[in-house]
Formats: sequence, structure tokens, C-alpha cells
Amino acid sequence: MTNNPILVEVLRGSAVESLHRGALAVVDASGALHTALGDIERPIFPRSAVKLLQALPLVESGAAERFGLNDAELALACASHGGEAQHARTAASMLAKAGVDVRALECGAHWPYYDGAIKAMAAAGDTPSALHNNCSGKHAGFVCLGCLMADDQDRRAFLSGYVRPEHPVMREVTASLQSTTGWNLAATPVGTDGCSIPTFAIPLRHLALAFARAGTGTGLRPGQAKAAKRLREAVARAPDMVAGTGRFDSRVMAHFGERVFCKVGAEGVYCAALPELGLGLAVKMDDGNTARACEVVMAGLIEALLPLDQPDSAFMANFSGPTLKNWNGIEVGRLKAAQALRALKTNAPQA
Repeated sequence: MTNNPILVEVLRGSAVESLHRGALAVVDASGALHTALGDIERPIFPRSAVKLLQALPLVESGAAERFGLNDAELALACASHGGEAQHARTAASMLAKAGVDVRALECGAHWPYYDGAIKAMAAAGDTPSALHNNCSGKHAGFVCLGCLMADDQDRRAFLSGYVRPEHPVMREVTASLQSTTGWNLAATPVGTDGCSIPTFAIPLRHLALAFARAGTGTGLRPGQAKAAKRLREAVARAPDMVAGTGRFDSRVMAHFGERVFCKVGAEGVYCAALPELGLGLAVKMDDGNTARACEVVMAGLIEALLPLDQPDSAFMANFSGPTLKNWNGIEVGRLKAAQALRALKTNAPQA
């Protein structure tokens, strides 16, 4: 990991103040390596970057169709949302369609990430519930899957402990991760994610492969391929559900539609699919910086790989080279791609 290249530089004035090292992999659906920087074979915890893969059983099983989940609800199943009113409301709707309520969720409660939502709740004297957890949509999807699997059993009793590795719901989610990544999860480090489900260490090469497969359907069984396509369509139609106001994922996918699927994960992880190119992308920043350096890297990769017209390029410049301002609104510096990342952009295709 210490040999990973510098991917992003932080400038204060004209001087480099900080450096962010990391690794990235770009892979096609056959497993062929398109681009690699740094150590792409070291297993890393992908965290929330793999929510699309974790949502596949929700659709493939028939649960999404059984409970009539719409585009916004399916997009929320892939989300790390800001806890805005629309997000909490949509998670509640998913649960209601499955015949349960917020008490079924086992993700825990926290205040919304979006500042406007916190202020609105505080002004109204409200307190957060599990619906405001950034993972509530993913968990609502797990609950819907569990309600289908419960069949004639008591749904609440069946759902109890669905976050545990041995629960039938989590076994389905784990099997989806293993089949899409092609990585043996039984022989890799495992931890507990922030929302209490298992998280498995997977190399960047295999994560990129999974997203190339999810973007094209190649290498997936027919039901999985159909599920991946349905989820990507839903996200393209309801991108605000995946992150929220002002967030990278929502803004980029609102702009590009189905041309880009991208999803951030905690501790400096990003995964993406570029379906028209048949490529999957996976990034890990060594310092775990998610909100700053990781977005610059993902923006740089999109610029380097995807054919862009002038409006596309102007839009992406907001993310690949953002300015830094202090509390008075004075520009104090900027972020920029380091040489290793800039080299990928030298031969960027044009639309």
C-alpha cells in the first residue's frame, strides 16, 4: 500500500499542501485489465460502494415486482442517502408495501447527513429514526427480500437478525457479491459494516470486474443481468435517491443518465460502471478520504475514459479540479489530479 502512487494533490495558493495516495483498477467484463495504478490485488473493504451488487437479489428474486417497488424505491435500495425527507419517506413506503414498518429495520438510527434535513428536523422538534440512516434504503430492500422469503411464516419473526451472516437474507446478499466479483468470500477477511451487515475484503481488480459485469450483463446469469439493468435504469431515472442534494453520485448520474453508474463507499472507496464501454472501475484511497480526494479520482477516470462533448467536460471540471474556499468565500486553494492520474487523461476520447 505504501507504494501506491500519488493520485491527488491539494494546493494552498500555488504550493502543494497535502497528497493523497491510492490505487485504481479498470477492468472489462471478461476480466481483462484495461488500466491499473497501485496495488489492485490487495483485498480491501468496499463498504457501501457495492450496494448495487447487494440489491441484485431484491430484483432477481421477484421481491421488487411482488411488492411493486418503483424507480425511486429501487434507486434508494442502492443508496447512501443524505436522510432528506424524500429519502425517509421512500424507505417507509418500501416497508409499507412489504407489510412491515420501521421497526423491521436493523441498520440503526442517526441524524441525516444533509445539513438542511438536520435543521428542518430540529426546528420541528423531531428526532431521527432508522429511516434517516444513510443505509435505510438498502436495508428496506433486504426487508422486502426477507418478506418474500418468509412466505407463509410470520414476517417479523423471520426478519429478526437479518443482518447476521447466517441469516437466509444475508446469505443471498453474500452469494450475490461472490458470484459477481468472482472472489472467494469464505477465505477473505470479514468485518462488520457501519450498518451492521458483514463487509468482505475484495481486491480492486475483482470489484471492477463486478461492475463491468453489472454494466453489461456479461458474466452474470440471466436473472442477475436483468436485475442489474433494472436497477441501473431506476437509478438513472431517480438519481437524487442514491445520494441527495449536492452530492457527487446524484449530480453525475443526473447528468449522464445510464452512461455512468457510480457509488461511493466509506474509507475512500469508489466503484463505477461505464456500460457503453463495457468497463468497471474501482478506487481505494490509502488515507480513507472519501469526500475530497476520492471524488477527484473518480471524476478524472470518467474524463479519461468516457467520450465527452464540451458541455460534459465543463460539467466534470467542477469535480476533477474543484477550488477550495474559506468561510468568507475566499478562494484559498484547489484540488488537482497528480501526474499518475493526469497521464490517464492525456489520451482521453472525445465525443
